[in-house]
Formats: sequence, structure tokens, C-alpha cells
Amino acid sequence: MRASELDVACHGEGQRVVLVHGSVVGAQRTWRRQLTLGDRWTLVLPNRPGFAASPPLARGDFQAEAPLIAELLGEGAHLVGHSYGAVIALYAAALRPQAVRSLTVSEPGCMRMAAGNPAVDAQIAAGELLYEHAQEFAPAGLPARVPRRRRLDARDARGARRRAAGGSAAVHARTPRPGRPSRRLSSCARRRLHKLVISGGHSPVFEAVCDAVAERLQAARATIPGRGHTIPATGEPYNARLHSFLAEHQR
Repeated sequence: MRASELDVACHGEGQRVVLVHGSVVGAQRTWRRQLTLGDRWTLVLPNRPGFAASPPLARGDFQAEAPLIAELLGEGAHLVGHSYGAVIALYAAALRPQAVRSLTVSEPGCMRMAAGNPAVDAQIAAGELLYEHAQEFAPAGLPARVPRRRRLDARDARGARRRAAGGSAAVHARTPRPGRPSRRLSSCARRRLHKLVISGGHSPVFEAVCDAVAERLQAARATIPGRGHTIPATGEPYNARLHSFLAEHQR
């Protein structure tokens, strides 16, 4: 698959900012509160494989998707990732560090980076058990935790139906194995990249993970509470921190 096959929307004007969404809903819903940043930045909003009109992969796969995002960086862009999209962004930045103006990630699913923390170890064990028995679950377009009252737009609904054949994307997505995230993060840390790691202040597990990732990346660290894991949904607080970071490093 090439980046040209992805369903990508662009909004605004200014330096390019590529925003990579997670594994539950697509780009338009994840980043809907960030569109106001288009007054200063060109927002590049790719729908990952299997979301909206982007052709699917067999499952979410950070290693297969990272080259697609790296290609979208063009001659240079800021790179922003959330959740599983943050894992993809980390790998993409390691593939083409010379094309990354800055790197921002929020609550990446790199649990093993904080292994040894009891809460994190328990989460890893639970995730491995869920993955081991994933085929026993009835196919579903979205994880059960998504509120039923949430109404998806047509593009997200098409992506959900496309993923239904393989079960929940959150259950079936490829997870980083020991060593790989560490090597990629070390690669990013050695580069002269400006980096920011954001957490939502809602989970001891994600706080530990974000602390570990920020330490390994030698990155700035921020916490933006109010919407749990869906940090971009805080709107203005997230936008203000992101805009300030991008503006500081736009050269």
C-alpha cells in the first residue's frame, strides 16, 4: 500500500501538520476540535487503513502503517499522533527524522516501555489474555466501551463495518513487542527532534507510560485532563498546548 491510496483531507494554511488518529474512530472525528488550528497550520488528516475510504489491511499494524505516514511528511512537516496513532507516529519519525519538524504524541500504546510498574504489568497481562482469546469474541465494528448513544458519521460507520469482519481493531491490532519501541525511541532521542509527550491525567498506567516514553525520547512532558484518554477532545486546552509547541519549533 502507498500513501496515495489513503483517504486524506487537508484543511487550513501554513506549515503542514500530519495528525494520526487511533484505533476507534477515524481522522475527522478524532481531530474535529483541532480544525480551528487551520487558521495557522495546514492540517493533513489521513484516515488510517480500514477507516473511511482508506483500503484496509488485515489488521491495524504500526510497522506497516508507519511508512505511509512517513511518506505523507513530504519535504517536511510536524507530526502528531494519538493512542495507536502515536505508536505509528513514533515509528514514522524514526523512518524519516529529517522530514519531521516536531513530534507530538499523546498516550501511545507502548506499555512495555514502563514494564516493572505493577499497574502497567497488570495491564500488559490483561491485554495479552484478551489478544490470546480475541477469536472467541463475536465480530464487532467498535470496542464495547464506545457508548451506544454516540452517533458515528457515515465515513466512520463505513470504516467500522469494514473492520467488523476481523473483530475490534483495538483487540486485533498488532502490538509493539519488547525491544522494538525501545530501539525506535532511542533512535528518535539521538536525533535533534523537538518532542512533546501528552497524557490525560486519568490513568496511572498511561501516566507511567508517558513518563517512560518522554524520558527515553528526552521530550517535553504535559498533562491535559478533562476527557480521559481522548485528549484531543478537550479542544482548546489541547489546541493551545499544541499550537504553542508547534510555533516554538516551526523553523
